[in-house]
Amino acid sequence: MRSFVPRIDALPLRAAAPARPGRSADRLIAIGVMGLGIASSVMLARAAGDWRFAIGFLVGFSAIATAAIIVARSRLGFSIERAAPRPDRALLRAALDATEDPAAITDRTGKLVAANLAYMDRFGPGSTPPMLPGLDLYAETIAGAGRTAWRDGEAETQLGATRIHLRVVRTGVGEDHLMWRIGDGRGEGRADALRLVGGGFGERLGRAGLMAALIDERGRILVANKVFTVRATGSQSGNCTGRDFAACLVQDAQGTLRFAREEDGGDPLRLLHIPLDDGELAAGAAAMLLFDEPASQQAESNSTNPADIYGLLGMLPLGLALIDRDGRFLYQNEPFLQAAGHGEAERAVYPGDLVVKEDKTAVSDAVRRFAASKPAPGPFGHGPILSGDIAVRLRARPDEPISLTVASARGLGEASVLLSLKDSAEEGRLQRQVAQATKMQAVGQLAGGVAHDFNNILTAVLGHCDLILMRHTPGDSDYDDIQQIRHNANRAAGLTRQLLAFSRQQTLRPQVLQLPDVISEVSNLLRRLTGESMQLVINHGRALGPVRADPGQLEQVIVNLAVNARDAMPHGGTLTIRTYAVTAAEVRRLGADILPIGDYSAISVTDTGTGIPPDVLPKIFEPFFTTKDVGKGTGLGLSTVYGIVKQSGGFIFADSEIGQGTSFVIYFPVFHGEAAEAQPVAPKQAPQELWGTGSILVVEDEDMVRSVAERALTRQGYQVRTASNGEEALEILEHVAAEEEGGGFDLLISDVMMPTMDGPTMVGHARRRFPELPILFMSGYAEEQLRRSIDIENVSFLAKPFSVQQLAEAARDALTRHARVAAERK
Repeated sequence: MRSFVPRIDALPLRAAAPARPGRSADRLIAIGVMGLGIASSVMLARAAGDWRFAIGFLVGFSAIATAAIIVARSRLGFSIERAAPRPDRALLRAALDATEDPAAITDRTGKLVAANLAYMDRFGPGSTPPMLPGLDLYAETIAGAGRTAWRDGEAETQLGATRIHLRVVRTGVGEDHLMWRIGDGRGEGRADALRLVGGGFGERLGRAGLMAALIDERGRILVANKVFTVRATGSQSGNCTGRDFAACLVQDAQGTLRFAREEDGGDPLRLLHIPLDDGELAAGAAAMLLFDEPASQQAESNSTNPADIYGLLGMLPLGLALIDRDGRFLYQNEPFLQAAGHGEAERAVYPGDLVVKEDKTAVSDAVRRFAASKPAPGPFGHGPILSGDIAVRLRARPDEPISLTVASARGLGEASVLLSLKDSAEEGRLQRQVAQATKMQAVGQLAGGVAHDFNNILTAVLGHCDLILMRHTPGDSDYDDIQQIRHNANRAAGLTRQLLAFSRQQTLRPQVLQLPDVISEVSNLLRRLTGESMQLVINHGRALGPVRADPGQLEQVIVNLAVNARDAMPHGGTLTIRTYAVTAAEVRRLGADILPIGDYSAISVTDTGTGIPPDVLPKIFEPFFTTKDVGKGTGLGLSTVYGIVKQSGGFIFADSEIGQGTSFVIYFPVFHGEAAEAQPVAPKQAPQELWGTGSILVVEDEDMVRSVAERALTRQGYQVRTASNGEEALEILEHVAAEEEGGGFDLLISDVMMPTMDGPTMVGHARRRFPELPILFMSGYAEEQLRRSIDIENVSFLAKPFSVQQLAEAARDALTRHARVAAERK
């Protein structure tokens, strides 16, 4: 395998920690000398009968021995040099040992160190995990696998519902590099095919008298068994790889096929061509099987032993069947029977008996056409192999179209047509999962956009309600009606928050917490929601690890699931909420493709209700999908749960059985970092005065929102000017600054998303001219999402929809913070 590897001297090599033999030798010598001195002192003390004399001898002996060691080390160079550091060759070996799947190595900083050719061809030399072209949707999953590998040494995961499998391994002498392997099984399928023909299976074919070769779409030999190689090259050590398969054979005037090296001296050959276009090899790849045909039997077209052909087809892993000249089945191997359905295939007489009524004619016509075809003579005596694919539906599985390959057969005795049937049930399931994931992503983007536009409308409704309420007092005839309008507008605002939760665009305030504590906080509310006809059972497991999530949003998840369970048990039942720990070993035994290996804290919410039908279960997390009567559900409950769980880094699974109930299980990764110190609760302060002074420029493209903001801020004492877009705002800023000789506005309030020039771009231009101008952004999108996309310092955010009071408070806080920062700088 060719690999892209930078110069060795450019790699960040690390040396293994060398041993320190010099210090060990010094320590042994010192211990020996001290032992000798102590023993001599004890002997002198016993002989002289005076311990003082022995102690004096020991002190003098130690001083003389120490001086002797120092002199010896300085003169003889007794110190042992440290072992030379070894270059980190393990890192290079890991890169070169990778398979034909795309593989790369990155360092601690995420920089690409080495990559194989498959990686370079697929992603390009400038691509580095987790941002890979074509896999942008799974950047978060790829990054999470990298973090897990840094922590645990390795990580494996499947990217969504695709066939792409990711494996990350921490490697190198210093274990400061990551090796990434991204494969969808194609490279492995090719390697398996090569090993099949070139390995022990190919040798067994050779002992049975069969010569096998695997060729690519250009007719070049990829691998051949030993018998074929010896016959084609005439040498035990010959090599056929890369040679033209057709050049190895010749055909005489009588149409007899022989090896080119043997010419007239070799036995005639019979050739069997098997297409292998199954998605793992390139289109046109095929397996070529040859066996000797004695000259005495060559004239007999029916001399081929059917048992040999059937035995050969039975050994192949492809679904193959032979059809005679009358269109009847001669033979079906086990993979064909399994793909077509054993019962239907064993009863079938004609290929048309396997398919639904609408496809019978197409299959019969294809078999008759290929059975009657007479290809022109070619280099192998039979001309090019004719084949074609048709899409059919089997009677055993009428809802799943499959591909049926029909090919003309020559030299197989009574057989005239070869059928190949591939079981595509798993492939169809994966395609449906990918389509579902794509649809959910598109719906999420749509939900976020709808929520943003709807927030603008609600901002205007709530703002005008607040302005009207300023002219009315409780007891007025219109006061209750206005409050009702405001109440319903707030309910609509709650729906937009649910849409943002589904699209994972809401602002979360994550904390390190324990799941039992969250359930304890909401247990009283759950008992009121479930009522007396239902029994609420709460069980907590032991040794639960902490998780990092927003406690308020997590409570909403539990409440939404409990409400759904209550609605599924109209006549009462039992609602069980359980928390328990899930270790990495247990996750590995579960075998869930989308659940990365690691430690989790889990919550299960189980009811004994009516259950969810199998056709409805895949749709329950879609927004606005509900099975309740019209007017009794928004269809956003479970979609909100799904969005909150996924945005918190968790996973949710649903399992249900009709009449037995439903169970939702949520897995949150155990948080291994340090919990932030609890902030002291500030004492409640009296409401501050909202009245202010200063000039404010409001930039908003929605006329109704701009009007509400202008009137609300004017009522609080500010001087307000407005602009409908970014260009107009920049002109106003320059004009006011020129008129007031360097003066300007005290605060700029701007929407984020605007046509022509958005808010961040406009603020970037304004900050070049007015670097100290405080900014207040207002938007219907989440604050966290905006802060990641806006690289501007000293800005504040106000989420839509907002009330008049919230706008006044945000403007006051922005001006106060700016004044405090300016005072600190002075």
